Amino acid sequence: MPSTSAAFHDEILQATRHWLTRAVIGLNLCPFAKSVHVKKQIRYAISEAVDMEGVLIDLETQLRALDEANAAEIDTTLLIVPRALGDFSDYNDCLFFADRLLRQLRLEGVLQIASFHPYYQFEGTDADDIENYTNRAPYPIFHLLREASIDRAVDAFPDAADIYERNQDTLRRLGHAGWVKWMSEPSDD
Repeated sequence: MPSTSAAFHDEILQATRHWLTRAVIGLNLCPFAKSVHVKKQIRYAISEAVDMEGVLIDLETQLRALDEANAAEIDTTLLIVPRALGDFSDYNDCLFFADRLLRQLRLEGVLQIASFHPYYQFEGTDADDIENYTNRAPYPIFHLLREASIDRAVDAFPDAADIYERNQDTLRRLGHAGWVKWMSEPSDD
């Protein structure tokens, strides 16, 4: 399968960075994201995989790379999957194997995987519930995080347990029309 063109690669990165700066940082959905973004400690990796097997191979590569990287240079990785796992149930199935891979690599407790998808849906919600948008991204994304960084961030943000509820409240106040408007505006980045 041919690799993604440079123009499409740039489009993927631009859309992902826009989502990160407008939604995640701009709406403060993750109070820890701004610091690593400003310090340029985020690795953006685009998977060329077209199926789950290929995604898991790329995921293993990125998990190992993040584990071996100097945290002061690369603190977190966004593995973007533009050509596979477009169906949320397929993505969810892949998450099971991703967590198993984390254990097999003996990285559980060292790294963790957060999930984002264009059709993300929390259990017990309807597909179009605004609360799902807290985890909606332009492409399927596996966010690889260092446990030590999460621990430091939680220590610095004492109400970390309230983030989930606060994010849902933010999106309920914004509503669907507000979300569309907010995301259509340019990034400050």
